[in-house]
Amino acid sequence: MNSRLHTTEYGDRGPVVLFCHGLFGQGRNWTSIAKTLAADGFRCRLVDLPNHGRSAWTEHFSYGETAELVAPALGDEPAIVVGHSLGGKVAMRLALDRPDRVGRLCVVDMAPVRYQRMSTFADYIAGMQSIDLATLRNRAEAAAQLEDAVPDPTVRGFLLQNLRHDTAPGGRGWFWQPNLDLFDRELDRVGDWTSPTDDRGRPMTYEGPTLWIAGERSDYVSGEQSEAMRALFTATRLVTVKGAGHWVHSEQPEVFTAVLRQFASAAR
Repeated sequence: MNSRLHTTEYGDRGPVVLFCHGLFGQGRNWTSIAKTLAADGFRCRLVDLPNHGRSAWTEHFSYGETAELVAPALGDEPAIVVGHSLGGKVAMRLALDRPDRVGRLCVVDMAPVRYQRMSTFADYIAGMQSIDLATLRNRAEAAAQLEDAVPDPTVRGFLLQNLRHDTAPGGRGWFWQPNLDLFDRELDRVGDWTSPTDDRGRPMTYEGPTLWIAGERSDYVSGEQSEAMRALFTATRLVTVKGAGHWVHSEQPEVFTAVLRQFASAAR
């Protein structure tokens, strides 16, 4: 297993804020928010999660393994960890597994539960895999081929950010950065959740300050999810952002940044 983890940093002083993106995202998805916080005196560390972006691939997927691979990016002092969707579950595992290194936790539109709604992502994967990269001429052609599987132009554009073109002599040509074969095989594991347990088999809990941000139009956070969240993260405060769906930070970036800035500032 190659443990190489790609990170990008903004800011050179203050508490570390570690950002974890969602499925098929990349660390750079957080760039504008990270630059804003860096100007306020935070060291923002954007991670390409394993099997995404420029980070290494693994043979299997689990949140425990992913959190273990990301843990070195926390640094020596307790960090503020922010995670959205899949990255939210990675962030939660980091907090539960290493509470001494996670000073504050921000989970964006995700809960520590099993989600059944993975069929849409399966369609995305099938659409991405159906593109014949060997004969592909340009990105516009890829977008046209992906349209049937991904009719929403915003989502389609987001997925196409993962399509890269290596033009070096003897290079790879067109290729997908995410490990599509892995996610195709193990997509159920992405939707799943297993709480880590202590030596007596009891679920681990995290007692640090936890900000839970939900989108008003999203159905990822409900009463059932709230019960599970508060059982594991005992100091949880829920903020619901109006006019936002699942991608809260990209749909309402100013509101999201203001809420996160206030939460992170308490770490000083």
